[in-house]
This record gives sequence, C-alpha cells and structure tokens, in this order.
Amino acid sequence: MQTALNRHKVLTMASESRPEPLRLGTVAPNFKADTTNGPIDFHEFVGNNWVVFFSHPEDFTPVCTTELGAFAKLEPEFTKRGVKLIGLSANTLGSHEGWIKDIDEVTGGKVSFPIIADKERKVAYLYDMYALPRLLLNYVEEHADEGICRIDYQDTTNVDEKGIAFTIRSVFIIDPNKKIRTILSYPASTGRNSAEVLRIVDSLQTGDKHKVTTPINWVPGDDVIVAPSVKDEQAKELFPGFRTVKPYLRFTTLPSQ
Repeated sequence: MQTALNRHKVLTMASESRPEPLRLGTVAPNFKADTTNGPIDFHEFVGNNWVVFFSHPEDFTPVCTTELGAFAKLEPEFTKRGVKLIGLSANTLGSHEGWIKDIDEVTGGKVSFPIIADKERKVAYLYDMYALPRLLLNYVEEHADEGICRIDYQDTTNVDEKGIAFTIRSVFIIDPNKKIRTILSYPASTGRNSAEVLRIVDSLQTGDKHKVTTPINWVPGDDVIVAPSVKDEQAKELFPGFRTVKPYLRFTTLPSQ
C-alpha cells in the first residue's frame, strides 16, 4: 500500500510543470513571504535598489552560520552601493530568530537584513533552489526511458536523513529593474565568498555606468576593458589615452568615483 502511495506521489510530482528556468536578464519572479523583518512583497522590497538574494540549506548549521555572519559584517558596504540583502531557508520564523542570536554571538556580526521563512519551499521552488527529494530522484533514475528524466534538479547530495532536499546555496543579484544579473550556485560543503559577491556588484554597477567590462580578478580602482561595442573613435572621446593591446582588447583607467 505504502509503495503504491509513494509511486502515486512520485508520478504526481513528476507530472507537475516546473517554473521556467531563470536566466540572466529575465525578471526576477515576484512573491509574498514572511521574513524576520515582517511580511514582504518581493518586488516592493526591491524597489529602486539592487538586491542580493541568497539561500542557505538549514538554520543552526556550521557553514551557513559563518556565511550569514560574514554578510552581516559586509552589509554596510552593500548599503553604500544601494544594495539590499535578503536570505532564505526552509525553516520557520522562530527557528530563524533563534539562530540569528547564535550568528551574532559566534561571528561578531549583527544580522539585521531579513531572512525569509520558506518552510513550504514555495519560494525555493520558484527560484529552483533545491534538489529533488530522494524518492523522486530514485524514480527518475530508474525510469529515465519513460521521459521523466526531463525533471531538473540541483545538488542531489544536499538532503536530510529522510532524503528531503535542503535549499542549495544560491545567490541571485537583481538590479533596480528587477532583472536577474547574476546567478551562483554552491555545493552544500562550500561556503560562499561575501567579498566576491560584493565585487560582482561593483563590476555590474561599473559596467552599467560606463561602457566597459572588467577583466579577471578586477577590483575597483584597477583598469577596465573598453566594451567591444565601443568603436575606437567613440573610445577616444569617452576614454582619452586608452591603450590597445589587440584590436579586441583595449584597457582604460576610469576617473576616481
């Protein structure tokens, strides 16, 4: 009986249509949710700001604790750049609130940004932030020839003792037009680099303000690359003294911000 019920559940989940895959440049899906700072409408929360929206697998876990503490310490730098932070995991508000006390104590940070309570994984599903449950994954693997393998999944190792998927370490950087500009996914075992997320924001904002791109390991103050769309004549006006290494590789120094 239980096997039949499980199979029915699997087939139901397999037949459900998943949201369209999120891509760079697409509008971030809107949603309403409860957070540690009160209920939000996500698009209203974004407003005219940049947003770093990130998920973590579980409250009261070691890697996640260090991550949120690091983001809390860097929050003033994000704020200077007009960036809001918001986190998410499939836990309750009560769990989040208790865990924040631990984060502040252990890391010396002070978490003031909101954390979404997504116990039902509705937002995680909308943003493709979690792996398939073990039961469904097993069925997909065993019945790949029946077309069920079309279902997408992420980190299949990121599950609890019951095989229920945790949210993965996702990062979405969203601009004031509500468009997704960066998508990052990390394995459960690897903590993110908060300074790198800030660096990406700096790169995106610099590129939006000037007609430039940023080279490897770039940080603010380093030379940038004149965008390929800018012809030499226009580059002479925009970036006097730019230097050409190859016709497709032109460096320039930006004025101090």
